[in-house]
Amino acid sequence: MKIAVLDDYLGLSQQVADWRALANRAEIRVIDRPLPTASAAAEALAEFDIICTLRERTPFPAELIRALPKLRYLCVTGKRYDTVDIAAAAEQQITVSNTPVTGAGSGAVVELTWGLILALARNIAVEDRLMREGGWQHFAGTTLRGKTLGVLGLGALGSGVARIGAAFGMETIAWSPNLTSDRAVAAGVGLVSKTELFEKSDILSLHLALAPSTAGIVGAGDLALMKPSAYLVNTARAGLLDEGALINALRERRIAGAGLDVFSTEPLPADHEIRQLPNVVLTPHLGYFTHEMLASYYRDAIENIGAFLDGRPIRVVSGNA
Repeated sequence: MKIAVLDDYLGLSQQVADWRALANRAEIRVIDRPLPTASAAAEALAEFDIICTLRERTPFPAELIRALPKLRYLCVTGKRYDTVDIAAAAEQQITVSNTPVTGAGSGAVVELTWGLILALARNIAVEDRLMREGGWQHFAGTTLRGKTLGVLGLGALGSGVARIGAAFGMETIAWSPNLTSDRAVAAGVGLVSKTELFEKSDILSLHLALAPSTAGIVGAGDLALMKPSAYLVNTARAGLLDEGALINALRERRIAGAGLDVFSTEPLPADHEIRQLPNVVLTPHLGYFTHEMLASYYRDAIENIGAFLDGRPIRVVSGNA
C-alpha cells in the first residue's frame, strides 16, 4: 500500500502532524513539486493507492482519475472538493473524503485579507523595499477610518472581514446574488446593489465561493465603475474576476491598486505580467497557509486515511462508503 502526500513544497506535512500510525501500515511518499498537467500527475502518481491533496493545488479531472487504475482513496484537505471530478471518482470506485475545518480556517483568510488591505492603504510593501534601497518616505498613505469597505459575498469570510472593518471605523456595504436584507442587518452591513458596491467602495474585498454562477462575476464593466482611488482585494478565487481586465485597469491606473492572493495559474509563472505591476501587493495563495491550518488539515487527513484502511471511511463525499 502506497500513500502520496501531494504539493507539500516546504515539507511541512511531516513537521506539523504525526504520521507514524500510517507509516506502520503503508509507504508514505511526499511529493514536493507542482504537477502542472494531468499527464504529469498521472505519471507521478501511477503507483499510489491513496492520495492526500493540499487543497486545490493539484486538480483531479476525469482524465487524471481514469489514468490512475491503482487509486482507491482520495483525501482532499479543506472543505471544498470542486477540483475533483466526483462522478468520475465514483465511476472508478474511488472513495473521496474531505477535512472540513471550521473557525480557524476562516480566521486565517480574514487575517490575510486585512494584511493585504493594510499593505495597500499604507504602501507597506513598496516602502519596505525602498527603505532597503536607502530611500525614505516616498508615498502618503490612506486612512481607513471613515472610508467605505465593500464586501462581495457575506459568508463566514466576508462577515469576518466586515467585523474588522467596523473596528477600523469603516462603513461597510455588501452585495451578493443571494444576500438578503435580514442577513446584511445581522452582519451589521448595508445591503446595496452590485453597481453601488463597485461605485461606492474605497476597499472592495471578494469573498464569494467559485461556482458556475459566480465565475467571472467581476468583469471589465464592474471595474470601470470603481473610483480611481479604490483598491480591490481578492483572497477568494481567481475565477471570480476577469484577470485580464483587472491587469488593464491596474496598468492604466483606473483603480489605485490590488491585493491578490489567488491567480488563474498557480504557481504564478515567473514572467507573468501581474508580477511587474507596481500597484499590486502579491502573496502566493497564503490564505489558508498557516502552521495551525496545516496541522488541522493533516491531522484530519491522517484520521481519514486510517479509517479508510480500517474499512470504515469517514467524512466521505463520494464513492464506496
